[in-house]
Amino acid sequence: MRTGAGKGADVAAMGLRTSVRPDGRFRVALHQPSYRVANLRPYEQVCELGRFDDGRPVTNQKNFPEGVVDALEADRVFEIANPFPFRGTTYIGKIWADDKRRDPSTIRLPRRSAVSMMQWLRDHCSAAVSTTTTPSDLIKTMPGPVQLALAVNSTDPDDLILLAEAAGDFIYDTATGCPAGLRFARRSDGSVRPRIYNRTLFEAVANNAYLPDDYKDAMVLRPGAQGGSAIVGEWRGESGSHVFEYLRRNSYIPWGHYAANMANDAVRYQPEALTMDDMIGMRHLYYQRTYVRLAEMMGLPLPTMRQTLKLQDLERLRRQILARFHDTRHAHQIPFNGGLWGWNLGFDYAPSRYRLHASHQQVHQQYALIPRHASPVEASTNDGAHSLPTYACGDLIHEFIRAYRDATGVDFFTAHIEAIHNNQRTDGRATGPHELIVHRDENVMLFVPKAQTSQWELQLVTLAPVGNILEADDATRRSLDRALLTAVQTLGRMGARMITTIEYAKRFDAGDTGQHLLYSFLPRLPESPGAFSEAQMRWIIGHYPEDFAAACRMHRPALPSE
Repeated sequence: MRTGAGKGADVAAMGLRTSVRPDGRFRVALHQPSYRVANLRPYEQVCELGRFDDGRPVTNQKNFPEGVVDALEADRVFEIANPFPFRGTTYIGKIWADDKRRDPSTIRLPRRSAVSMMQWLRDHCSAAVSTTTTPSDLIKTMPGPVQLALAVNSTDPDDLILLAEAAGDFIYDTATGCPAGLRFARRSDGSVRPRIYNRTLFEAVANNAYLPDDYKDAMVLRPGAQGGSAIVGEWRGESGSHVFEYLRRNSYIPWGHYAANMANDAVRYQPEALTMDDMIGMRHLYYQRTYVRLAEMMGLPLPTMRQTLKLQDLERLRRQILARFHDTRHAHQIPFNGGLWGWNLGFDYAPSRYRLHASHQQVHQQYALIPRHASPVEASTNDGAHSLPTYACGDLIHEFIRAYRDATGVDFFTAHIEAIHNNQRTDGRATGPHELIVHRDENVMLFVPKAQTSQWELQLVTLAPVGNILEADDATRRSLDRALLTAVQTLGRMGARMITTIEYAKRFDAGDTGQHLLYSFLPRLPESPGAFSEAQMRWIIGHYPEDFAAACRMHRPALPSE
């Protein structure tokens, strides 16, 4: 009988991406990020966010650092490969989980509070109070679920202004009466926070496109309104496009991630509002950050700080990095060999306080580099292994297409693209539409996948074996940008209000594998909701599994013994 390599075998060395060791123990990796970030932002936009009760101003100065940004000893993150490789990987933020560890009983949702619309009507609409109660009083005192439903569904700016004022404390311009910012208070730990009475309602109102822009600006759009994340990149287009690149230094994505969002003077709450210049700008920041970070690791000459790279400089840097990866003497020395990219459009809350999509208004683009390895947690491994492989969703495709070629002798993507061109109707009928292609140029193809993973899914693929953005030349990048915009605007015109898009990319040092760069567009329809991390099968957890098990035992019902 064949017994394999034995219980002492290193499953990672065998190419098996699982947390289960043959000797019946788990393997757990720990990311301990510490890094520096090149500041490529050319301008500053320092302004007031609001004021304290005594009139002292609160500004966003910390969002605009002068030079290089240090993220030394950033928050630690555990990475645990799922026992079954096709189910991705799990990340546990150490700070979040340590907080739950101190008291596992806190791992629970609050009970639903009592709500009675009839009682509220009796209290506020009876003859005795109707003469003194105004419509604004009614909206501001409605039961929470009713307020929340109105906040996400109302198209009346007057409704939304009243709800915004019920959720937070504003200061106003004495000349115009328009909101000038938020009222701030200092907490006992010394931190400064805006005075928000109802965080859920505040977020729901701020994400409604019909709220006047000056309220959106004060609540969430102005740099610094949502926290002190450093702005380390910027794009200003000729047609009014403006994008900021924020650094999320303590991220659930290990080693930090970047968020390139439309700026407060370029409000884009709907896919149809996006322009080609917007798309080019957001993607330019993604390409720029990826190339600059890799160049730093390789010791290549860096561009001048505090400026946005020109297209020709971006392309020159890409070619230099690609040549270094092709040089086998140096490729294995580069600690980061993968990347991730995704974006969310849209936002919604159910009256039950369940958030139905992303955590950010407008277009929320996220990207990061992924290290090739992470250190094992000593308590979980004692077999002498020095590192564990990390996860990227494109790895799933890499593993499959290798097996497909071994089994058939054919490159999978060659066969897949040919099958799309040769498609026949699924119902077998000779009449009726049979095309799957939505948009195509010489570099890319946007199509409906034959087997959709959600209703209305679209996919985008490069026609040549370009496996990641490092292999994509300027023409291919422009084709990708154009097709990405085409996809989301097509879905938006069909009525989609929440869309997640993710990128399946090849590792930078994987060589000639035949893998093509692939994007998946996943709209959330009213009866089939579902976001960025989860779509990649990256499961973000805020507690340790052992503490959750303890919490479950605390709430386990006492059943009669058999």
